[in-house]
Amino acid sequence: MSDPAAKPPTILVIDDDNEIRYSLSRVLTSRKYLVTEAASGEQGIAMVKKGPAPDLIFLDVRMGGMGGIEALQHIRSVNPKQLVVLMTAFGTAQTAIEAMKYGAFDYVMKPFDPAKVLSLTENALKTHADMRAVGDYKPTINADDYREGVVGSSPAMQDVFKIIGQVTASDVTVMITGESGTGKELVARSIWKHSHRATKAFIAVNCAAIPDNLIESELFGHEKGSFTGATVQRLGKFELCDRGTIFLDEIGDMALATQTKILRVLQQGEIQRVGGTETIRVDVRIIAATNKDLEEMVRTKTFREDLYYRLNVVRIRMPPLRDRGDDVPQLVDFCLQNLVKQKKSRVTKVSPEAMAVLTRHKWPGNVRELENAIYRSAVIAQTDAILVKDLPADICGPGLLELITAAPGAGASEALFEAARAALPESVTVASARASAVSLAAGANPPTLTLEVAFDFLYASLSKDGELMQFRIERELARRALVASGGDASMAAKHLGLTKATLAKRLSE
Repeated sequence: MSDPAAKPPTILVIDDDNEIRYSLSRVLTSRKYLVTEAASGEQGIAMVKKGPAPDLIFLDVRMGGMGGIEALQHIRSVNPKQLVVLMTAFGTAQTAIEAMKYGAFDYVMKPFDPAKVLSLTENALKTHADMRAVGDYKPTINADDYREGVVGSSPAMQDVFKIIGQVTASDVTVMITGESGTGKELVARSIWKHSHRATKAFIAVNCAAIPDNLIESELFGHEKGSFTGATVQRLGKFELCDRGTIFLDEIGDMALATQTKILRVLQQGEIQRVGGTETIRVDVRIIAATNKDLEEMVRTKTFREDLYYRLNVVRIRMPPLRDRGDDVPQLVDFCLQNLVKQKKSRVTKVSPEAMAVLTRHKWPGNVRELENAIYRSAVIAQTDAILVKDLPADICGPGLLELITAAPGAGASEALFEAARAALPESVTVASARASAVSLAAGANPPTLTLEVAFDFLYASLSKDGELMQFRIERELARRALVASGGDASMAAKHLGLTKATLAKRLSE
């Protein structure tokens, strides 16, 4: 329950137009916000420097003296976390681009629509509250300790680390298997870096990315004139990698003819360039990887059995990310720290709600998908922390659905419920989501849930403020019923089990 003694949010309005300041202040004070005013960019900056910092600033773009964009840059230099909404009568692309480029939370058009102003203010203040909730975020790892990029402390990853340590002391051939995006090449590089061949070359070859008619030339080289376009002699990857390590990624996509020549390298340590007759000795360690079922390919004669056994001396199985959810926070920290180090982002934190969503996501694209999601979120984030609203929609939706249907006491917050309400598809009701969760947990058919049961569940799970939460639930169910009935209030009331008069009363409230 909210504290009645809590100080209302503070908002600073910076505009050189007295009427604009007056009208905007009237709108904002109607919601009991504490509003202060500044008649110029210079005066506004002085107020920000003097402090205390307001929770939100509305800043006009075109003013006499210092303009809004310049004032925004000064304000953000004083307080990089300050939320600023720009005001403009000219909604040009240039204005929008510059506003977001220099760190504005959003911008609003003049003349104002009071409802839109208040909605934008609520969203901005919610972001401000979420930023405070992040608090003193403490990274779970130091990225410098994981220079090779193989991150994780789960039992599955500990097993991987042990095998890496065991195979580095010899030249044994290693087969790395696992789904795409699990980090197979990173493991191969780790083996190389810890082996006695670390001072020599490491060359990675994606067998699936090279056409069959070119892969032999790529691997073994060719002589001048050996085929059309071969105007000069070319050394292949095996010669270039002599005394080093070659990583054959996606070897399951290699043609059978090329597989035969790879087998010869493994058995005899010899190659021949395409179009050549000279036998060339090479000393190369081979590490292979695939996301395919090689055993099945051997059975169907699409992969050579003798090559399979030559490659599969030691097998390292990379677990999918969905089976190592405890590693997600470490991977997130690793990604963020690397982005900062590469000067691609200033984001260093993740809110608890956002981390909960990331941890619950199934990650079909594995670590590669996670890296992409963190990069996108860090670019979009308007603060130094990734919040739920910054996460990609394809990740945010399913994760929030799980959180909103979590068992009572699982840690879901009222703020998260609001975010979930906006992210859930129109076809998903809270009751049906809860029913699905109960069914999955119990291994039985979902029970029939009444609105009362759904209300009780959400009240217990998401908020101590029962009256406020009941109002929000009723409002949301009424909205969905009206959408489903095409705006027919009678049909919506019937769907909700209410009379039309009761629904009208609820809507008016």
